Amino acid sequence: MLTQRIKQIIESARPQGWVLEPMAKEILADSGLTIPKGLLTGSFETARQFLEEVDGKVVIKAVSASIIHKTEHQAVVTGIDDPDTLSLQMKRLLSLKGCNQVLVEEMVSGIEILVGAKNDLQFGPVIVLGLGGTSVEIYNDTAIRLAPVTPADVFSMVDSLGAKPVFQGFRGRPGVNMEEMTRFLVAFSHLIMNLEPFFESIDLNPVICTPKSCIAVDARIMLLPV
Repeated sequence: MLTQRIKQIIESARPQGWVLEPMAKEILADSGLTIPKGLLTGSFETARQFLEEVDGKVVIKAVSASIIHKTEHQAVVTGIDDPDTLSLQMKRLLSLKGCNQVLVEEMVSGIEILVGAKNDLQFGPVIVLGLGGTSVEIYNDTAIRLAPVTPADVFSMVDSLGAKPVFQGFRGRPGVNMEEMTRFLVAFSHLIMNLEPFFESIDLNPVICTPKSCIAVDARIMLLPV
């Protein structure tokens, strides 16, 4: 069942046809999925304080109803670790069309995977898994299952991928935490079942997986036409 807060987010986003990233991540977190530590702000001082608290690098993203695909507008800046760069990039992002606030988040490193969903007209919600980032476009290596999925389905999806060794770890590199990834995918599949009357597609690309956790660092929810 969807919480009242998730219903409110969906209803407020329906006129524009998609859910802004901070709200999309709120839906994920409310459904038990892990998102990066972050905040939404238009204040440099608030962003600077967050940078100091993180004690590491941050990423900032423009938040605007006019910007669906951020890479096309250079609306994402990663690897920021000093206040001067933060100030400069915040000013630039806040000058973009419709951008009054930015999403500031701690940077997470690990294996990038794609977790997605489509609301198929014939079969209903289906879940997609593959390598994330630009890899999904280069290798076209994904696995698809009907939602909701079970832990056995998740292992079967990984087994079917050409990138299976990356998930398992190879050449001394750590793989993903399969228990955490399975928990993430099962919870996500139940979420999309509950969202079936509302969503057209969902892209979590990438989800960063480490030997300890899986974190959705990007999220886009496209809604069905009203």
